[in-house]
Amino acid sequence: MLRSLVPLVYAKAMTLNRTVALVGMMGAGKTSLGRRLAARLEVPFRDADHEIETAAGLTVSEIFAKFGEPYFRDGERRVIARLLGEPPHVLATGGGAFMDPTTRAAMKDGSLTVWLKAPLHVLVSRVKKRDTRPLLRDGDVKETIEKLLKEREPFYAQADITLECGDESQHSAVDQIVAALRERGLET
Repeated sequence: MLRSLVPLVYAKAMTLNRTVALVGMMGAGKTSLGRRLAARLEVPFRDADHEIETAAGLTVSEIFAKFGEPYFRDGERRVIARLLGEPPHVLATGGGAFMDPTTRAAMKDGSLTVWLKAPLHVLVSRVKKRDTRPLLRDGDVKETIEKLLKEREPFYAQADITLECGDESQHSAVDQIVAALRERGLET
């Protein structure tokens, strides 16, 4: 009798055949959403900024302060190239990673890119909660993010998938990404 309570149809588990790389502005939710997506897909999660910090033995802020942004971007390029060589996983990238033509080309070639496109007010609200973003240390946070958005959106728009995200639940956003991955045939 208990057997009749068990669903007869189970959702097919997705097995990725390539990495899913999340791109977008700081505060868009790449890390938090990436962790949830990786758990849902049962694949490893990698955060490029964390990997850079581990490799350098310094925080992103310390790297920017001691060596400058060009040095950081060079390290970021190398770390992302290494991560793209690993078996399929979910990769959260830094907000500026997709601006670099070499990194962008490597990501387009070695992963399926998803732009987490969040509105300005959501980004500002989220980044004000932490003082760890080197590009936001000086000046008005909203003006800086608005300027960066204008510069970066044409590059982010080159991502394979765009997910309009704001204040909806992360569960809903993960569902939307998984549906888009299935549509793209990103499973084996």
